[in-house]
Amino acid sequence: MRFAVVQFGGSNCDRDTHHVLADVCGVDTDLVWYKDGLVRPYDAVVLPGGFSYGDYLRAGAIAARTAIMADVVRHAKGGGLVLGICNGAQIGSEAGLVPGTFTLNAYPKFISRHVYLRVENAASPFTSLYREGEVVRVPIAHKEGRYVAPADVIARLNREGRVAFRFCDEHGNATPESNPNGSAENIAGVLSEAGNVLVMMPHPERASESVLGTEDGVKIFNSMIAHIEEHGRQEA
Repeated sequence: MRFAVVQFGGSNCDRDTHHVLADVCGVDTDLVWYKDGLVRPYDAVVLPGGFSYGDYLRAGAIAARTAIMADVVRHAKGGGLVLGICNGAQIGSEAGLVPGTFTLNAYPKFISRHVYLRVENAASPFTSLYREGEVVRVPIAHKEGRYVAPADVIARLNREGRVAFRFCDEHGNATPESNPNGSAENIAGVLSEAGNVLVMMPHPERASESVLGTEDGVKIFNSMIAHIEEHGRQEA
């Protein structure tokens, strides 16, 4: 089993994510510079957080048009897992891996704090070690994290179980007050149509060791590992 963590100019959570995968989860993991492309086969690709290309134009817009993202899209179309975290979520949405987009927070300032998430779908390759309705605590750190999409897209995501996480309070209530950035229907994580891509604004890699105050995020990575162990790499 092998994971790739893609590094763009401006990525700043790449080594944190690599540490969690390699040292905490024990997975063979490569740091892949975006100019090098995916030259080896990978079971999963992670697009980490940061500020690729300084968030010029729109966050993730330039990185989504680099050559390596064509490799990532092919990987996803072949059934490989892709996880986009924060800036990686913005890149994934800009590359068309999921519908909708991430834009300026409702109150347009940078937010960095812990939030609560409610697990909406516990049957995906990224969430199978959670319980549906489970409340987890993870950090966010973004200025352009508000998820928006047309009403019919939101309805389809709900109907197909493709909302992975929603912002909520500590009791699991998805209220306006518990929505830190104004995302539509408190959406914090979205799955692709095939379910093998997850993009999310919160940072699970920053919530994967007890020294960080919460280990709630590590289940995402361990769920991916368990899925690959059970199903192997899926081919198109």
